[in-house]
Amino acid sequence: MPGNTWKVQPIHTTIIEILQEKGSLTDVELFDTLKAFYKEIGLSDFNKSLMKMEVTGLISVSSLTKDKLLIQLTKK
Repeated sequence: MPGNTWKVQPIHTTIIEILQEKGSLTDVELFDTLKAFYKEIGLSDFNKSLMKMEVTGLISVSSLTKDKLLIQLTKK
């Protein structure tokens, strides 16, 4: 596994920072932005992070169309 490095910042923290900076995004836009930070992130890891964040109340996920989701930070 040469060349693999551990990221210091967890994925969910990066997602929060992106949403704070850019506001609400679609799942595709957020995934593309996240790929700039985590080159090897897969769609499965991305969806797991979103699910954990939604369950804990950090974000809300709503359906825009059949294949698009809107990701928003929840206001506390």
